[in-house]
Amino acid sequence: MRADAQRNRESVLAAAGRLFDAATDPDQVSMDDIATAAGVGKGTLFRRFGDRIGLIRALYEQRALRLQDALAVSPTRPPAEQAVELLRAMLRFKLDNRVLTLALESAGGGSPYRNEAYDHWHALLADLVAEARGPQAADYLAHALLAGVRSDLVEHLRDWPEARWHEGLNALVGSVLGDAGQFGLPTGHRAD
Repeated sequence: MRADAQRNRESVLAAAGRLFDAATDPDQVSMDDIATAAGVGKGTLFRRFGDRIGLIRALYEQRALRLQDALAVSPTRPPAEQAVELLRAMLRFKLDNRVLTLALESAGGGSPYRNEAYDHWHALLADLVAEARGPQAADYLAHALLAGVRSDLVEHLRDWPEARWHEGLNALVGSVLGDAGQFGLPTGHRAD
């Protein structure tokens, strides 16, 4: 990619990020708004990203790469502990990027199942599930674990205190991979 094209791309993604971070609803951010904020023509957006979903996906994946870099699977830690850590990090990511993740996951062609970040998290969780309980149903169970941090659910429960979220994620992972009490909250504790 040419240097000026790369600068335009970075400018567009930065502008889109600021707009999505400031918005309260995904529909508040239009391609016109992004082009204006980035100081480029609307045609540049369509040439670079194809459509609004392409731009949203590019911004989401840019941000998700930072999360991927921060989380690494370690063969020395129990799979359930790693799965809880991963889901907690994804929850925090979705809370911090609420409108952007809603925009991606609620758009028809922008399905959360059709992006590199989802594929990455799914593969990690499927490996952890297989390690903990064998390969049977590991693929499905990884999808089910990821459903616990889907943006629509996070949005629905966004007023919950973090401890209550952690209790739920502990129970979910515990039911799939092992004892839920080992991840930071006692099993019988109600975190309201």
